[in-house]
Amino acid sequence: MKTDLRSLTLDELQSEMINIGEAKFRAKQIYRWLHVKYADSFDEMTDLSASLREKLSDNYTIGTLKQVKKLVSKEDNTTKYLFELENNYIIESVFMQYSYGNTVCISTQAGCRMGCSFCASTLDGVEKSLEPSEMLSQIYNIEKDKGENISHVVLMGSGEPLDNYDNVIKFIKILNSKEGKNMGQRHITLSTCGLINKMYDLAGEGLQITLAVSLHAPNDAVRNAIMPISKANPMDKLMEACRNYTEKTKRRVTFEYALIKGVNDSADNAKELASRLKGMLCHVNLIPINDVKERNYVRSTNETIKHFEDILVSRGIETTVRRKLGSDIDAACGQLRKRYKDEMQ
Repeated sequence: MKTDLRSLTLDELQSEMINIGEAKFRAKQIYRWLHVKYADSFDEMTDLSASLREKLSDNYTIGTLKQVKKLVSKEDNTTKYLFELENNYIIESVFMQYSYGNTVCISTQAGCRMGCSFCASTLDGVEKSLEPSEMLSQIYNIEKDKGENISHVVLMGSGEPLDNYDNVIKFIKILNSKEGKNMGQRHITLSTCGLINKMYDLAGEGLQITLAVSLHAPNDAVRNAIMPISKANPMDKLMEACRNYTEKTKRRVTFEYALIKGVNDSADNAKELASRLKGMLCHVNLIPINDVKERNYVRSTNETIKHFEDILVSRGIETTVRRKLGSDIDAACGQLRKRYKDEMQ
């Protein structure tokens, strides 16, 4: 199997050049083509000799994706992409515009095995963990398609990033590389269901990314019912891991909380959540849940969401309500991918 150059760090690429008898400096040229100019073929690398391009083509490949569907929201220009990988696996990405810049939400796996009952990504399980190139290519393809710079990336599409730990860490380092896209680590958010052991590993990586934890409940009883993975990652230990992360990185943790009518949105739930988070360097992001036809959960009312937010704020917990984007194009995690796969069967 040919080595995928887009999944290599610059150091690894330099070693490859030496191994095939080329000058070390060629690696920086190739790296720039891959991660700044977003070349998808060696023929595009016009400052390399024809003989070198042929040698690269004979020995290596460039990880790319095929765009199979694109939907643009008429409401806010949010754009949903479906990309096809090898073996016909489908992943999805979302382009979103904010006042602070353009953000892309990317997938780290084709599907997901975490089993969260409110998410469409997990309905068919996990099919593949993505290589660094497949994560990077989502960003690069969308940037080329939109003709606009992507300034922020969120690992919050389908898949659990910490379930694909090594590839995700490598992806972050390549994305952050000054010789490549050079995206600041503080512009990168990693969202996890709360895999505690991996969270401790992440805290020790010396990164300055934002950690978002999908909490969605104030206690184990509620969380276990909607997030099966929490049974092996109980709340008390999860909070300890979060505090460790803030202590090690000096970065606050964002807690994602999808409000589900009659499940986790009561005033008592809000008070219990505030008590659990008291004193922690954190921020709560309340999410008006998107309807998923395969589930029977209903979005909380605007009044309930506002009351929940007010309770948290009154108890000193920094809280915002996520702006609902792309509701007319199935922009919630896994919705469009699921519909596309069903249509193809």
